[in-house]
Amino acid sequence: MKIGIIVHSQTGHNLAVAEALKAKLAAAGHSANIERINPVDPKQTDAKKIQIEKLPDLSAYDALVLAAPVQAFSLSNVMKAYLPHLPALNGKKVAIFVTKGLPFNWTGGNSSVSAIKNAVESKGGVVVGSELMAWGGDADRDKRIGDMVDRLSKLF
Repeated sequence: MKIGIIVHSQTGHNLAVAEALKAKLAAAGHSANIERINPVDPKQTDAKKIQIEKLPDLSAYDALVLAAPVQAFSLSNVMKAYLPHLPALNGKKVAIFVTKGLPFNWTGGNSSVSAIKNAVESKGGVVVGSELMAWGGDADRDKRIGDMVDRLSKLF
């Protein structure tokens, strides 16, 4: 299966998880590609004014993973700006992962997953699973990331 991992990563956290997921999917026999969602102007903070540098061609993929950080208790504005550009997904399987700093899911994690899920479903996609990762500074972060990547990879 050809899987597109569409990621907004400002600090590199989401990108690191995306790279681990890509490796896990490849080990399972899938073809995975990471496509970053970058704003034309990184200083622009208004989601309605953010322009995306390059919109990925999602038709090339059998399934997708959408990933973004939580920023200020909400889905990142760059991902908010990208979601209206999703094409018709026509039953395509989509997984979601969101990373955040604070440990509680109600501090923007749940609402961020819901925003992505609603956008995917409005375009005819099928959300097959979602994951939240509170980044935090704890010693078991690598294990939690590995566990999350394992769960996500098993969705395809």
